Amino acid sequence: MDENKKRTRQPNGRSSIYEGKDGKWHGRVTVGIRPDGKPDRRHVERKTKAEVAKAVQKLEQQRDAKTLRKPGRPWTVAAWLTHWVENIAPLGVNQNTMVGYGVAVRKHLVPGLGAHKLDDLKPEHIEHFYGRMVAAGSKPATAHQVHRTFRTALNEAVRRGHLGQNPVSLAKAPRVRETEVEPYTVNEVQRLLKAAGKRRNSARWAVALALGLRQGEVLGLKWEDVDLDGGFLIVRRSRHRPQYAHGCGDPCGRKAGYCPERRRTNPETADTKSRAGRRAVGLPQQLVDLLRSHRAQQEKERASAGNNWTEGGWVFPNEGGAIASHRKDWQEWKDLLKEAKVRDGRLHDARHTAATVLLILGVPERAVMGLMGWSTTAMAARYQHMVDAVRTDVAKQVDGLIWKPEKSRPDEDDGGAAGALAPAN
Repeated sequence: MDENKKRTRQPNGRSSIYEGKDGKWHGRVTVGIRPDGKPDRRHVERKTKAEVAKAVQKLEQQRDAKTLRKPGRPWTVAAWLTHWVENIAPLGVNQNTMVGYGVAVRKHLVPGLGAHKLDDLKPEHIEHFYGRMVAAGSKPATAHQVHRTFRTALNEAVRRGHLGQNPVSLAKAPRVRETEVEPYTVNEVQRLLKAAGKRRNSARWAVALALGLRQGEVLGLKWEDVDLDGGFLIVRRSRHRPQYAHGCGDPCGRKAGYCPERRRTNPETADTKSRAGRRAVGLPQQLVDLLRSHRAQQEKERASAGNNWTEGGWVFPNEGGAIASHRKDWQEWKDLLKEAKVRDGRLHDARHTAATVLLILGVPERAVMGLMGWSTTAMAARYQHMVDAVRTDVAKQVDGLIWKPEKSRPDEDDGGAAGALAPAN
């Protein structure tokens, strides 16, 4: 036995294979240097010499390809994801993104895959998990969002040496059918603006339909961001949907958002999510005039409210001057659609409309990206197939597309401020 050991052992730093006193075959491979300066020498054991030789060869290949995890106790999927979402991810993304990360990790990934050792996780495990998600009722888009979160988390594990290769990059995510972009027609925009002219904060909807600002960007807009003399506004921040934690001493049995003593855990607003999102947007003269009228009306509201007015400098505040809520803003949009007798649609469809109008008018794609706050050309590509479909209809009305004045008809009420925004049919 000793003679066999001497014959198969290799000099220091080289891999070695030998049969131990326990009757098993052992292999040791030097893969690098530990943090304390000592050699990082990995050990494998198998029942036969052929098996251990194969294991040693695999370690050597991983060492040479630099895909070997760091020494120490391996992470479980649950432990790594929890560490990543609590300590690493918040350093690089905003609060809204963290909400999505948290749901993906705590609701889906940890319960579904958390028990696996990180370096034992295979693409097949992940694909089977996605299948279970969809079978349990999750939409493919939800599974795809979980997939993106998981890939980002394990990319960081690879970067830090805790994982040799990211199995999520090899796994097939559920196919997601791209949502059809369905902008409002010119006629529908006219009717919406006419109906909006009879409502408080009417300019809010003109901004959405003409400029394509996101809901959070509109609600987070302050007068200090608007230069009416210069004819532009700057998008700097976005209104956050509130997140809450329990404030009660004993669990009240309700979700945190419904706790009688709930406390908010995220800021009211934050800088827009990307450099592309922080942008200057030019204002058509008709919208400048409408915003001037809106500011004058707001001054009257402030004077009428007196001490009940909470001054925040918001362009589109609630009746008391405070920042408007997403929910109420959404409800006002739905009410506006009904009043204007326009098909039901998402608030985000107003943004689709603005983007499509810009492309139809021939504004260069890069310029549209800047105006809309897109960071990739993929977003612009989603709209291109709509352009040809409506170009013929819209071309007849390109002259003053939305903003051309129209004469009041005998059978219609005057549209007020919005009447100056609607073109003739």
